[in-house]
Amino acid sequence: MMDLEAQIQLLINNAPKDGVTPNLIAAIAPTLVAIAQRLRYSQYYILQNSEGSWVLTTLSHRANPGIEKRIVYAFPTIQDVTLISPAGLDPHITPKIVPVTHILFQLVALEPVDSIVFLETPGTTTHSYEVQRSEFQKLIQKQLQQQRPSKNIPPNIA
Repeated sequence: MMDLEAQIQLLINNAPKDGVTPNLIAAIAPTLVAIAQRLRYSQYYILQNSEGSWVLTTLSHRANPGIEKRIVYAFPTIQDVTLISPAGLDPHITPKIVPVTHILFQLVALEPVDSIVFLETPGTTTHSYEVQRSEFQKLIQKQLQQQRPSKNIPPNIA
C-alpha cells in the first residue's frame, strides 16, 4: 500500500514534462492529500471500458427525474464492484486499482463527471463519501490563490 506522499510523487514523476503539469500537481498536492486523508483507503477500484475510459453512472433524482448527475464509483475491494455494477458480466469493463490521489487528480479534468463516490465499507453501499467536482475545483482554486503566483500555473486550470 502506497502512502499519500509517495502517490503524489508518482503523479509528479508520471506527469507530462510540459513545464506546467508537474508544478500544478505539486501546487495542489495539499488539497489532494487533505481529501484523501478523509477516506478509508489509499487506493480504490475504478471501472474502465475497453478504451481505458472510466465508466460513468448516471443517477436521476428520485423526486425530480429530470435532475441527473454523472458519477464514477470507487470501490474498496474488487469484490465490491458487483454490488453496483454488472461489470463482471461485461468483458469490456474491467476494474483497475488506482491510488486515491490519482483518482482525485483525474476529477479535475473529467469534464462529464459531477462526482466521485468512494464506497467506504466493503460489502455494502450504505457508507460512502462523495467528492463533488465543483466543490473540489473551488478548493483547488483556493489552494492555487494562496500560493505565490507562478508563471508555470495557468490561472484558469481548475
